Amino acid sequence: MGIRDTVNKAYSAWMETDGLNGDIAISCRVRIARNLKGYPFPHLLGQEKAGEIINTVQPVLESELMLELAGKFEVTRMVELTPVERQILVEKHLISPDLLQNHEQKAVALRDDEVLSVMINEEDHLRIQCLLPGLQLKKAWELVDRVDDGLEKAIDFAFSEKYGYLTACPTNAGTGLRASVMLHLPGLVLLDQVRGIFASISKLGFAVRGLYGEGTEALGNLFQISNQVTMGHTEEEIINSLVSVAGQLMLQEREARRVLLRERLDQLQDRVGRSYGILKHARIISSEESMRRLSDLKMGLDLGLTEGTKPGQLIELMIMTRPAFLFQERQGELTPLQRDVLRADLIRKSLNQED
Repeated sequence: MGIRDTVNKAYSAWMETDGLNGDIAISCRVRIARNLKGYPFPHLLGQEKAGEIINTVQPVLESELMLELAGKFEVTRMVELTPVERQILVEKHLISPDLLQNHEQKAVALRDDEVLSVMINEEDHLRIQCLLPGLQLKKAWELVDRVDDGLEKAIDFAFSEKYGYLTACPTNAGTGLRASVMLHLPGLVLLDQVRGIFASISKLGFAVRGLYGEGTEALGNLFQISNQVTMGHTEEEIINSLVSVAGQLMLQEREARRVLLRERLDQLQDRVGRSYGILKHARIISSEESMRRLSDLKMGLDLGLTEGTKPGQLIELMIMTRPAFLFQERQGELTPLQRDVLRADLIRKSLNQED
């Protein structure tokens, strides 16, 4: 599967959450930062040197050795994609928004199943990322480590015996590892418990962000929990700590859902039923409302209050009703009203098709 297939469909492998704590843990991600020895960091890198980074890394990523270690990668320069196609990669969580800035000498390498990606000349020369469904952080780290090993056999990375891997932002130095889990927490939101819980988590060295990372809001009751400390701990320690925190959050969310079922069943059934009805019949729906309604419907499915739709389908709908996908669907600019009409049409057809 090539880059054109990737940007023409909303589905990605990380949306298949069945049997992987997928009622709450939507996806997990492990990402490491690496920089090539002898080159300035990207913010000080001129166009010529940035091009050298791509030319150095691409043959290694597409080599037989990498194929054996981690699978088949295809490297695509950002200039080869339209602005909408680049934004779709962001909406699918395959690249970061930072890769869109001053994109002339930036690139991405994608494995054909979209599980692994390597961003080239983002904040660091390389950001190696694995995105998996559910809570599979240890497996994600193993896959990222394979790519890292393959690259390090051919490329010298900037490394200090004292500070570890050197990165553009000092907070990423050391292991260079950032791990995150995307959790669906409607129960804790409805019981108004998330703020206190997140305040406690931040004291333990973890950050809580919205759907698309730093500076974004938690649409659809989806929250990203990630580590803030990369130095002074091994990769395994960072992963294990996040698994533990995510596990505690999932226990609290399940308890919140039990409370709602026990004490607010009528309100809960009404909320799920209303959202299902609106999603199936609405002719106009905003992005914010669609995310909220899809979140309600996913919770209803997970609690057995409704049926006929797969949770993975709802996550896919959350992605395919974002602005770039709507533009791609219509192949042209849309007014805000036209976007809301098209969004409602896509959701309505998807849900009615399942029936």
